[in-house]
Parts: sequence; structure tokens; C-alpha cells
Amino acid sequence: MSAIRETNFNFPGQVDFYRGKVRDVYFLQDKLVVIASDRISAFDHVLPRAIPYKGQILNQIAQHFLKASGHIVPNWLEANPDPNVSIGKKAKPIMLEMVIRGYLAGHAWREYQAGKRVICGVPMPDGMKEGDAFPKPIITPATKAEEGHDEDISEAEILERGIVSEDDWSTLTRYSMDLFYLGSKMAEEEGLILVDTKYEFGVYEGEIILIDEIHTPDSSRYYILDGYDERQEKGEKQKQLSKEFVREWLMDNGFQGKEGQVMPIMPDDFANKVTDRYIELYEKITGKTFQKASYQDVDNRIENAVYEYLQL
Repeated sequence: MSAIRETNFNFPGQVDFYRGKVRDVYFLQDKLVVIASDRISAFDHVLPRAIPYKGQILNQIAQHFLKASGHIVPNWLEANPDPNVSIGKKAKPIMLEMVIRGYLAGHAWREYQAGKRVICGVPMPDGMKEGDAFPKPIITPATKAEEGHDEDISEAEILERGIVSEDDWSTLTRYSMDLFYLGSKMAEEEGLILVDTKYEFGVYEGEIILIDEIHTPDSSRYYILDGYDERQEKGEKQKQLSKEFVREWLMDNGFQGKEGQVMPIMPDDFANKVTDRYIELYEKITGKTFQKASYQDVDNRIENAVYEYLQL
């Protein structure tokens, strides 16, 4: 099967390059060219096999939400000249992840189970079950680590350490809430619940703008709206949209990212299932039909699209 494992372009005016777990980022003088590869990661490891169309799917979900939210929060995106490419403003990143939670799940639930009732300085009510809605969404920020894992941090610590000013913190919280409410409304229209997500911001020409991607399965958790109340009443696990099924396959094959464990090679039939699941995620989240782009001569396709947009 064809897939984009990595890209190795050298664009005129390029000053730097960064390969993340999924995206290849090309830094130009005043712009970023971000190419979404088909790499997939789990347990902080990139799997040996790339998943056809995964990059296109994530790129187009992010495009869908960035364009829908641009009127309420300024963002970095300027163009999508190719299904796998986003081009936009090169901002100076703010070293925080604005994690916002509408429901008790994931990391917050694990902390709650351990007996904690405060996370990032934010109180959590007693008597909650996994999947319960908070009285109102809470923001639980994390530091963006250069190496290793991000760490929880409170508003008081952020201000004390001077990571951002009080005015900028106020802007970050307002933007995060506005984006979360919009994302929740858009999710509900498609029969979904936006459970939790994260936003990243940067400064461009003195203005705080939204950077990176938003509301994709890589950065967000969704529940299926239909039957949510009944499942909560019965204490059943909520049905969710995520890449959890990939983690489950890895665990079934003896891998959880721990030292000494060997990453299994994904067979064709399961790789095809992963592609199908990601297409299903795309169509449920956006309400659109997914159109597969051709992999024929894909490097030239991407390079030509970038050159044409930048008129290089």
C-alpha cells in the first residue's frame, strides 16, 4: 500500500526543518509549510508502518475547524494548496498547552481515581463518575516540554513563573473557551460530544494567534451522543472516537512502549482497517464525504502545490 512515510524537500528560502511524530515542518523566512505524513504514533512511539490517507484526513479535519473558527479566534492558517499541506504564519510558540475538559475522562479521571480533587489548581466536585460532565468546562494547562513529557501547571504557577502576563492569560483562557464552545456545538450537530481537547497558541506581530491543529482525533476525545445518558446511568463505558483501537492492537501484541518491548509489524489487513476507521472518523466529525487523493507521484504533487502557492 502507498503511504507518505516522510518527506525530504528543500524549499527556496528554507531556514529550518523539524520532523514531529506525524508532521514534517518546513520553516521559511516568514511562513511555515506543514506536511501531514501518514505516520501514526502510540505510547510515544512512531509505528514502523504508515497508514494510507491518515495525514490527509488529519490535515483536512484541522482545516475544517480552523476555517470555521477564524472569525472568533485568529489563527495561523493561510492556505491548503494540497490535501496533505497547510501553509501559514510563522508565530513564536507560547510554551503552554491549553487543555480544556468538558467531561471527566483520560488524565483527569486517572487523577480523580487516585483521590485527587484538584487538578492544575482547579477543583473537581466529589461524587463524579468517569464520563460525567463538569458543571462547566475547566482549563488544565500543561507546560510544553522541549524533551520528555508535558507537565500539569496551575494558573498561579504560570503567572508566578512569568510564562505569560495576566492580560495574555486572560486572552488565552477566553480564546480556549470560545473555541471549545464552538467545537462542542459543531460536534453536537454531527451527533458527537467533544469531551476534551487542547489548543496551542503563538505570538505573531504582537498578536496571540491559534497555531497547530485543532479538534482532530490526535488532540481531542469525542463521545457518541446517542445513548450517552443511558450509558452513564448504567455505569457503562462511553463509545468514543479515537485511535484507542490501535493502542489495543499493540497491547494485544505485547507492546506498551516499555523498555525491552519490540514494536510489532502491522499486517496489511489491520492497516486497511485503520485507514477505514480514520475515514469513518473524518466523515463523522466533519459531516463530509472523504475523497481519497492519489498517491501517484505524490512527492511531485506536494512539491508542485507548495511551489505554485508560494510562486517559487
